[in-house]
Amino acid sequence: MFSVFVPSDSSLKKAIVDDLGAVPDHAVWVDLVNPTAAEDKAVERLLGIAIPTREDMQEIEISSRLYIENGARYMTATLMCHSDTDMPRTTAVTFILGDHRLVTVRYDQPKPFALVEAKLARSCAPAITGEMVLMELLDAVIDRCADILERCGMEIDQVSHDIFEPESERHGHAKQYSQILISIGRKGDLTSKVRESLVSIGRVVTFLSAVVEGVKWSKDMREQLKTMQRDVASLTDHASYLSSKITFVLDAMLGVVNLEQNNIIKLFSVMAVVLMPPTLIASIYGMNFKSMPELEWAHGYPFALVLMVIAAVVPYWIFKWKKWL
Repeated sequence: MFSVFVPSDSSLKKAIVDDLGAVPDHAVWVDLVNPTAAEDKAVERLLGIAIPTREDMQEIEISSRLYIENGARYMTATLMCHSDTDMPRTTAVTFILGDHRLVTVRYDQPKPFALVEAKLARSCAPAITGEMVLMELLDAVIDRCADILERCGMEIDQVSHDIFEPESERHGHAKQYSQILISIGRKGDLTSKVRESLVSIGRVVTFLSAVVEGVKWSKDMREQLKTMQRDVASLTDHASYLSSKITFVLDAMLGVVNLEQNNIIKLFSVMAVVLMPPTLIASIYGMNFKSMPELEWAHGYPFALVLMVIAAVVPYWIFKWKKWL
């Protein structure tokens, strides 16, 4: 899909272009979503810039993600997608800035794009440029990462509460612990993806800060770039903190599970020791030798029962006295 955003009064109007015959001269943002090879070539012909392929966008080398070609600045970042679902993922998005026009190439639907589109459709600066749209997108991406980390932090706190201060009884904790382990794994995966996105955005912001030295950007935009750098650095540190906390919670969870298992094994061991003497007595009187006088005794059966009860109670009280239970 090939969308063009054109300033109109105090808003930015979006038009989905089917006929790739021309792009308005005053268009400030061209958004390519899942572009075909024909659309790539058409945009290259109309705008005079090279459009990277999906394979090019997935390169991990910094030199392949951040570079200048024919006066246009190419910046590929990794953004979060579907972070509100159980299957969050990342996607590569390329920002191409040239002649005060922004071209974005993406193969997914990151939420910041929809937010910026809605914001600029309501109101925007009269003389908006591609640089301003890019700053809006980067700011929205950073805000989105902050929101995800904030939500993830609260959910990790809840998981920690479930581990150390469970409200339910001990019975049935096996199922609860299984859900907690799954939750911890999902939070760890989400946090790592957010951190990857923040590192990528940090590189883009640093690249922009370096290239604006030779470009006449406004003082406000330069200050905004510095603010973004500080925000990315602080959010990256916070993501690292959350990763460490998730590791701690996971270790604590495994420790609690091991304690529960040890208590169960301990209970079985105590029961085996307690029942061992009564079993020995029952085995002795179950041999049925003729010379066993208790077999002919009228009170032999209750005597054997009482003896077995005493043989079971004595080890139990010894364990209690030793505080092994």
